[in-house]
Amino acid sequence: MKTIRTGLLAAVVAVGGWAAAPMAQAEDMNVTIVAGHPPVFRWVKHASQTFIPAVNAALEGTGHSISWSEQYGGSLAKVGDELEAVEEGLAEIGLVSSLFDPAKLSPQNVTYFTPFVSSDSTVVSSWMDELQHSNADMRAAWEENGLEYLGGGIGIDDYLLMTNFPVNSIADLDGHKIAAPGPAVNWLKGTGAVGVSGNLTTYYNEIKTGVYDGVIVFASAALPGKLYEVAPYITKVGFGAQYAGGIAANKDWYDSLPPEVQAALKAAAKADAEAYQQDLDASVTKFLGLMQEQGATITQVDQAFREEWAAGMDNVARLWAEKLDAEGKNGSAVLKAYMDTMRAAGATPVRNWDQE
Repeated sequence: MKTIRTGLLAAVVAVGGWAAAPMAQAEDMNVTIVAGHPPVFRWVKHASQTFIPAVNAALEGTGHSISWSEQYGGSLAKVGDELEAVEEGLAEIGLVSSLFDPAKLSPQNVTYFTPFVSSDSTVVSSWMDELQHSNADMRAAWEENGLEYLGGGIGIDDYLLMTNFPVNSIADLDGHKIAAPGPAVNWLKGTGAVGVSGNLTTYYNEIKTGVYDGVIVFASAALPGKLYEVAPYITKVGFGAQYAGGIAANKDWYDSLPPEVQAALKAAAKADAEAYQQDLDASVTKFLGLMQEQGATITQVDQAFREEWAAGMDNVARLWAEKLDAEGKNGSAVLKAYMDTMRAAGATPVRNWDQE
């Protein structure tokens, strides 16, 4: 059950007034930006260090300015509740984790149902960012929830397997509890492992206390989360890079803004995505090395291992697409659009999920 209280919307509207009247004459605006994750994670850090300064710079000389309230780390909304916080007007802008809102943003989760497609996070995130604007089904998912997608795609580097036991074969996973984010739990089907849904804010303690034996995670979060201390065996399986969400605004509020403010927000989101991805690309190899220095054992599997893993899975992409089709959400079209886009961008998927 979501934790956001809808009754608070009336109070927010009464104080801010943005839902009741256009802001065309406003010179200074109070804007709250929300994220469930804390600033230790890169996408939140860049909201503060890149997105906000870029908006402020773009507004210079326009007669408009913004006073920001930054609410991160669950102070206003927990992980997965960012969409509701923005939709209901508790915040004007949010780093919306589509990964943790699969019912409302189901088309956005296509990458998590298509593992082993591409390990290039720049390619995955940039094309997914583009699809949020160009693909009608993805665009509709945001708008149906009262949001305007600004950009700033949260690209996630190639997912790893981190465990408290060595993994030399897929058979080694049998019977072990492995946590994964949202739909990534499906990646464990066919391995013998027991998949458990989890997220970065709980991984460390739950491995430490024996709730599960490992996680599917990415290097750029594993280091700041110190997961190598409790899961020192790092297996580079090549699950692939992913798209986990982006920056979105309350649509009623956004539509009430002057055109120059709207343009500033979208230009800043683009700048945020570029800076974030450059930062991410520069960090992944470094972070793996630092974890190794701290005692982690890193193993890279071969193509045969990846093919065995992928072949042992159900076609989760096809099942996901058919489920969305039945709900009238054009899942098969979204799946084909994404896979076609990635193949055209040079990806060589281990399985062509849409063609089976």
